[in-house]
Amino acid sequence: MRPTAAPFRILTVCTGNICRSPMAERLLQAGLDSVAPGEFEVTSAGTGALVGSGIEPHVAGFVNIFGGDSAGFAARQLSAEILEGQDLVLGMTRAHRSKIVELAPAFLRRTFTLRELARLLPLVDADPDAPAVDRWQAATAKVLRLRSAHPVGPQEDDVVDPYRRSDAVYQQMVRELSPAVGNLLAWERRYR
Repeated sequence: MRPTAAPFRILTVCTGNICRSPMAERLLQAGLDSVAPGEFEVTSAGTGALVGSGIEPHVAGFVNIFGGDSAGFAARQLSAEILEGQDLVLGMTRAHRSKIVELAPAFLRRTFTLRELARLLPLVDADPDAPAVDRWQAATAKVLRLRSAHPVGPQEDDVVDPYRRSDAVYQQMVRELSPAVGNLLAWERRYR
């Protein structure tokens, strides 16, 4: 374990903050804790949050199956105050990414969609001896430059919203979200 003064702070964002962003939050936190305990802090919020709600039951089941912990969650509304101090913000869609940047324009350089970062981060090398905070800050700056060199459509960047939809849509969300989280975790493991 590499000691750091403060953890690298990641915020995941969706709409209601009861499906996609909490699943990404809990899976990222569990995975990063297993690789680098105490070096990362992952939280979430919603652009139209169902404030105070727990994780949607279908999604809570997926979180638990994939090794996260769905307990003790409460949805919260995205705000400028929540964004303060975040090192990286991951929207579940391009629309979320846009809303984050509208709310806090300074976050343009550290806001991506989850799938966008998962697609581009493996193309970036990092210093294995650097603390996690420094390594991820340097990597996200490189990913930002790659964004325009590797354009894709929303279908590759967005995670579908399953709320109140069929089981097939929940399964689609899992197929879009889980591999993206896995790519971020695999990248971090490369430097351990």
